[in-house]
Amino acid sequence: MKIGRILILSSVLTPLFISCEDVLETKTVNEWDENKVWNLSDLAQGVLMQAYSAIPNTPNCFDINFLDVATDNAVTNSYASNIYKAAIGGITGADNPIGNWDVCYKQMQNIHEFMEKGLRDDLSYDRVNPETDAAIKKRLEGEALFLRAWWGFALLQRYGGRTDDGEALGYPITTRFITIEEGKHPENFKRNTYQECVRQIMEDCDQAMKKLPDTYTGDNAIVGIENTGRATSLAAAVLKSRVALYSASPAFQSSKIVTLNHGADYSIADQEAYQKQWEYAALISNAVLLLDGFGSYTPLTASNLADAPTTTPADFVFRNYYNTNGMETNHFPPFYRGAAHTVPSQNLVDAFPAIDGYPIGVSKQYDPDFPYANRDKRLDLNVYYQGRQFGDNSTSIDVVAGGKDSKEFHHQASRTGYYLAKFMSKKKDMLTPTQMLSAIHYNPLLRKSEVFLNFAEASNEAWGPKVKGPDCQYSAYDVLKMIRHLSGGLPENDAYLEEMSASKELFRKLVQNERRLELAFENQRYFDMRRWLLPLDESVKGVIVTRDANGTLSYATETVEERKFNDVRFYYLPLPHAELLKNPNLKNNIGWDNN
Repeated sequence: MKIGRILILSSVLTPLFISCEDVLETKTVNEWDENKVWNLSDLAQGVLMQAYSAIPNTPNCFDINFLDVATDNAVTNSYASNIYKAAIGGITGADNPIGNWDVCYKQMQNIHEFMEKGLRDDLSYDRVNPETDAAIKKRLEGEALFLRAWWGFALLQRYGGRTDDGEALGYPITTRFITIEEGKHPENFKRNTYQECVRQIMEDCDQAMKKLPDTYTGDNAIVGIENTGRATSLAAAVLKSRVALYSASPAFQSSKIVTLNHGADYSIADQEAYQKQWEYAALISNAVLLLDGFGSYTPLTASNLADAPTTTPADFVFRNYYNTNGMETNHFPPFYRGAAHTVPSQNLVDAFPAIDGYPIGVSKQYDPDFPYANRDKRLDLNVYYQGRQFGDNSTSIDVVAGGKDSKEFHHQASRTGYYLAKFMSKKKDMLTPTQMLSAIHYNPLLRKSEVFLNFAEASNEAWGPKVKGPDCQYSAYDVLKMIRHLSGGLPENDAYLEEMSASKELFRKLVQNERRLELAFENQRYFDMRRWLLPLDESVKGVIVTRDANGTLSYATETVEERKFNDVRFYYLPLPHAELLKNPNLKNNIGWDNN
């Protein structure tokens, strides 16, 4: 039988250190006889590589925007984009810009076909040395298991949710290749429970950890540096930490454990069961923190993300890499020849504390006449604001009416008065047509820093702010003190941190804000707000900067975009309408049956 396959031939010969744009770009080949595909190791491995190449190469993968534009962190200037429609509440089962059902199941099929046909005894990846061949197969099996966990969580993150009758459901689990004949009977499939999906993903992570190396170094064919960018045991461990955190979150508990009241209001129906979920999540993250070679907390820097070194930053355990100027073309201010698609909000800017650690509304070191002075240094990592020098250029941002970065100067200028700094190159005149520079960028898909944040959140819910759980080297308080000091430049003697440590409830708010700051524009805020049932209807604001005759600046806020997520259904995404039509056994998430 002839099959038309898209195979990534070069990726099996070239390190995944290079980006999807550079190496994992799909290469169309002629039609191959199926027997030939599964008898040539390069072609067989190419099937598995598709599950890598489908992972978004850049973080602005939502109609060339960041998912933060559908949260209070940012807005998009791309009114015609589908993500704008999502941001203002236009998601439906038939039109879901955030949906990934088809992509995920397509990659599951690739993974399962590879696991069933690409690891056979009679298919050799090293014809000379049987031991090397066995070792490569072991690694490839580990990669397949990791990728199944990755795409399983991608489904769970999007479609996991509560149903109208109070169940917490995930996605239909598949652990083998689904034949054409089986696919003709979708009624044989149903959504597994949320916890069943969690257990499957975690089991895949556990098995992957046993088969994968900790890192890729040297010139060994099995674990050499040429394989950099592939899955590692540490990547599987970090993914497991993320999955455990989601599994404990209130939005994903059944009605027997968490009661949804109205809007963002919920109550705990079974405190013991709820508590055990958080204890388990905390211990999972603690086990990752204790792994040999995991290391200590490393603050994120601008040069980790753009104008980056060729060696992967230590904080990134699974990442994509690209050497282009696409990020800058899409998000630089128009004056610097960019399109300014994603722009940060005043809401996000206000979330960064003053340098004494206190929120700007109560800090004695915050001056509203100089709102960007004496602030948490992570503000500069994320945001370009009025008067800030733009990268290595000699000019500064000017959003005053008529200024070069204002809406009066260019129709595509920022709607909020701010521009995105995170992930942006600082190179001078980068997009000048006569030179058009590029820059090395990383897209961190899994970071060690996230594990620290996962642990702090779960540990606080399990034992409170300052209690160290069993065999834990940190308390939640210890972790946040470290992050705020090392990343934000806040004082070690953090008085506000002490105040917020008075209760689990106060500390929870601080943890949620620290995640917001640390993971901004890494496409996590959207899901963090929903798993915690945080209010989704806060208006997104921007800044109006005016200059008087003496040159004195004044700052006022304005509403830029209303968010009308005022129904419980907006905490969950709808299942694809086409799948519901095909399969009457699929239960939709709460509130979506008639929407």
